[in-house]
Amino acid sequence: MKKLLSLSIITLVIVAAASCGGSGDSKKTTEVGTESTAASDGDNPSYDPHRGEGKFTNVELSPTLDVAKAELGNQVSQVKCNSCHKMTDERLVGPGWAGVTTRRKPEWIMNFITNTDVMIDKDPEVQAQLELCLVRMPNQNLSDDDARNLLEYMRQNDGVK
Repeated sequence: MKKLLSLSIITLVIVAAASCGGSGDSKKTTEVGTESTAASDGDNPSYDPHRGEGKFTNVELSPTLDVAKAELGNQVSQVKCNSCHKMTDERLVGPGWAGVTTRRKPEWIMNFITNTDVMIDKDPEVQAQLELCLVRMPNQNLSDDDARNLLEYMRQNDGVK
C-alpha cells in the first residue's frame, strides 16, 4: 500500500511539473506556412479584421449564385459542418450560419474556413464567440475548393439567387 501511495505521489508531481512548463514569455509564436511571426497577447499589428488572417486577400463573387458550387458546398456541410452549425441564427455547438455572408467579407469567411486555428487565436470577435460557445472549432482541413463551395452554400442560405 505504501508503494502504491508513493508511486501515486511521484506521478502527480511529475504531471504537475510537466504541465507548468514554458519559459514564462508572454509572447506567442504562430507558424503560418513557412514564416513564423511573433505577436504579444492582444497585439495583432498585421491582422486585418475585414479579411482575417490567411492567403485569401480578394475573393471575387458573382452577383448571382453558382448553384453547382452551392450544391457541392451543401455536401461538404453535411459531412463536416452540420453536426455543430445550423443554417438558422440558432446556436448548436457553434453559431448558426444565417446572415454570415452579410456580416463578413468573403475573404474573412474563406480565411476562417481554411486557417481556423490562427483566426481563433487572432480575431477578437471569434474569441468572443468562443467564450459563448465554449468549444473551439476544429480545423476541418478543407481544400480551397471546398471552402469556396461552402461560401457559395452560405450565400444561398442567405438568399442570393
